[in-house]
Amino acid sequence: MAAPSVCKAGGSGGTGTRAAFPELDFRSGARIEELNRLIQDYAKHDQREYDDQRALEIHTAKDFIFSMLGMVQKLDLKLPVANEYLLLSGGVREGVVDLDLDELSVYARGTDYDMDFTLLVPALKLHDRNQPVTLDMRHSALCHSWLSLRLFDEGTISKWKDCCTIVDHINGATNYFFSPTKVADWFHDSISVVLSEIQKKPQRGMPKVEKVEKNGTIISIILGVGSSRMLYDIVPVVSFKGWPAVAQSWLMENHFWDGKITEEEVISGFYLVPACFHKGKKENEWRLSFARSEVQLKKCISGSLMQAYQACKAIIIKLLSRPKAISPYHLRSMMLWACDRLPANYLAQEDSAAHFLLGLIDDLQHCLVNKMCPNYFIPQCNMLEHLSEETVMLHARKLSSVRSDPAEHLRTAIEHVKAANHLTIELQRRGSTPSIPSPQSDGGDNNQPDDRLAKKLQQLVTENPGKSISVFINPDDVTRPHFRIDDKFF
Repeated sequence: MAAPSVCKAGGSGGTGTRAAFPELDFRSGARIEELNRLIQDYAKHDQREYDDQRALEIHTAKDFIFSMLGMVQKLDLKLPVANEYLLLSGGVREGVVDLDLDELSVYARGTDYDMDFTLLVPALKLHDRNQPVTLDMRHSALCHSWLSLRLFDEGTISKWKDCCTIVDHINGATNYFFSPTKVADWFHDSISVVLSEIQKKPQRGMPKVEKVEKNGTIISIILGVGSSRMLYDIVPVVSFKGWPAVAQSWLMENHFWDGKITEEEVISGFYLVPACFHKGKKENEWRLSFARSEVQLKKCISGSLMQAYQACKAIIIKLLSRPKAISPYHLRSMMLWACDRLPANYLAQEDSAAHFLLGLIDDLQHCLVNKMCPNYFIPQCNMLEHLSEETVMLHARKLSSVRSDPAEHLRTAIEHVKAANHLTIELQRRGSTPSIPSPQSDGGDNNQPDDRLAKKLQQLVTENPGKSISVFINPDDVTRPHFRIDDKFF
């Protein structure tokens, strides 16, 4: 009788030790380990390191923008005297705020700019109320509102009459509705006047204004400072303290941030931004924005999930750009819903970025096929309901190709960001714009910031990658920096 055969490791039907098999993605066959490596590679190239010179250039551009806004305020005293701006890293095109505008010019990092920022500038502030804010939503879709100046005093109405649409009622009363399009026109004209005055008396080390464009209701400015080009998307907004009544029920639910940050931090305020529903009246309609709350929520999202989100955004931002349907803001909303849906200890796993990326792609495809993407703060608002069946199915098919080979799409995203970085380095090497004078050079310009500020700013940037920065500024005092990164003041 023959001896029984010995089952080798990894063979079928035996009891021997099975050889360790690499973890695979069932749909694409991609190795999870390889996807994790590619996501980390993308993050490494996407997050730039800033030396002292670049940090000083960032500060010089910021200071120029805030000084310019101080001069805009003094033109006709329309803007609040002591204003509070919200400065977000990343431009409107990157989905930093929910502004899906048709008129946006196409700018590319590396070709047109090296760094981009979004600056929310309150044209009006309503900060004296403790109860939930009730807005006039009778004329608009969910997440949108008209704004009557009846909420404000007579001086404010008189000041802003020319930026309103006027509605006369049967009883003879006149109602002034704050117009986002007219406010944007006024803001662009005022900025143009101020920049023209500034350029008549150029000062040593002043940024070069390379481009000023009105893109729908935002103003895009590209500044050349030394070897850097910085894009600022400036958005006129209405700022409220407190919380809108329409989003009150959201506070009653359980959320991933419970116990990590306080409710007071989350509901400290909201904005109306100049964007209307696709069937709304552009001259009257504003969109609710919770950008201030999103800055707080971002602190509660794990690093690996944020890496997956950034990589996913890089993949889809161009792939799904035409016809216009999906913005990075939709993807961010899906990520916030995922944080509510999934256990915190699962989302905190450092080696799970690949699973998170694949999950975000699956979520986005699911939302498209079902034509359903609820707003995170106002869930009854479906941000995809207006899309046609043809559009959603076209994008769902494009995402299917990504899901079939995520590694290849990640490699393409990495090549794109490397190319953008290479273009930036090449322009710096060629000296496309003259370097700003060193604070220690002989020139006797006492207005130049010293290198202690540059070092401090560089430290803030490197210690807080990807974080949003609130900046408090008084137009009558632009000599001092006013930083708040999340809840830290500088």
